[in-house]
Amino acid sequence: MKTTSINPATEEEIASYNRISEETVKKKIAKANEVYKIWKKTSFNDRSKLMHKLADIFESNKEQYAQLATQEMGKVIEQSRKEIEKCALICRYYANHTTELLADKVVETEAKKSYVTFQPLGVTLAIMPWNFPFYQVIRFAAPALMTGNTGVLKHASNVQGCAFAIEKAFTEAGFPEGVFTNLNVNSDAIKTIIEDKNIVAVTLTGSEPAGRSVSKIAGENLKKTVLELGGSDAYIILEDADLEKATDLATFGRLQNNGQTCIAAKRFIVLEEIYDDFLELFTKKMKAAKMGAPTDKDVYYGPMARIDLRNEIHEQVQQTIKQGGKLILGGKIPNRKGAYYPATILTDLKPGMTAFDEELFGPVASVIKAKNENEAIELANNSTFGLGSGVLTSNSKRGEKVALQLEAGNSFVNKLVSSDPRLPFGGIKNSGYGRELSSYGIKEFVNTKSIWID
Repeated sequence: MKTTSINPATEEEIASYNRISEETVKKKIAKANEVYKIWKKTSFNDRSKLMHKLADIFESNKEQYAQLATQEMGKVIEQSRKEIEKCALICRYYANHTTELLADKVVETEAKKSYVTFQPLGVTLAIMPWNFPFYQVIRFAAPALMTGNTGVLKHASNVQGCAFAIEKAFTEAGFPEGVFTNLNVNSDAIKTIIEDKNIVAVTLTGSEPAGRSVSKIAGENLKKTVLELGGSDAYIILEDADLEKATDLATFGRLQNNGQTCIAAKRFIVLEEIYDDFLELFTKKMKAAKMGAPTDKDVYYGPMARIDLRNEIHEQVQQTIKQGGKLILGGKIPNRKGAYYPATILTDLKPGMTAFDEELFGPVASVIKAKNENEAIELANNSTFGLGSGVLTSNSKRGEKVALQLEAGNSFVNKLVSSDPRLPFGGIKNSGYGRELSSYGIKEFVNTKSIWID
């Protein structure tokens, strides 16, 4: 059995990759576990050298990897290049800081000596999505491997070229065979993999249904999970915001990665004093954003990753219109090859409508009017999701006050939410639990162990 990568811009086949058998999966996981017993004994310094080499490989192969990501999931080429650069950044961050992040913590007690130490757990399974096919994997792998764990990857079927490229990069960097392993399997195999005695933990970035399924299986097997799921990020635009800057941010926030980002700006909650002006300018900029082949230099956004995903978001738009939402821009499937969908704006939205309640994973913006700041906060928090959120204002102190009231794992003032290795990243509510990155993320998959010497 094979899996085939399809270029979403042309609908042409890129390559096919053989699925591996259940027996081969077991052998690869067993190999990862055997290597773990050796890998965990290596020093942070030795691991750091390899991680720096991996960063070198990302930098030297940036164009090759970027082209591959764009071919497989349609990301605009310049954004693919930035994704590869970020992979190198993450590798170097953990190569340089793991020693301090996982340093023993002395605790004063009546003991002669007492402290907390952080030790690796074993083989960790990563279930990763297609929207950032390189970065999502490295965001997991760099800290996991630096702690002394080994990792196995179940990547999305449509980006297996990226998955194998990552595995090859680890090999070329000098990591021992089995420290990082790609498992080209169907989603049906995940249950068996989680149940494997050698798998100690699972991290997943993906949809809410996938998160519920994985956490249930892992829970039944008493295995730790970290889930980074969907989002319907609300950005509050206060009446004192600079409209030019706000609409520039809103346009890029909704169209970056072709609208397919968990932490993308999706719901724009605008105070009524500036609502009409914001909507007019935002509509002008969304309309002007050029849609086209993701390899063209002047293109603002490209196709969605798959035809079925394009059709799904179109259905959400149509459903919202039937519910009373107003279509301001876009909303029609273009007559051309590829999984393209135009920049779309919906208004007159209320809780209970599809575009208010559900995650719109594509280039569709929901613009919502609020009477005042308190109602804006209430509307922003009226969501089952809680991944990212933002506030746009000329008063940073006011923005901080509002940000502290938003129910999300990340709240940014006058900036789009983005991940940074120095800060923890993750969500609440149906957006998942646990954290990635920073000292918080690297400690998710360790044995936080108390030592007492009397």
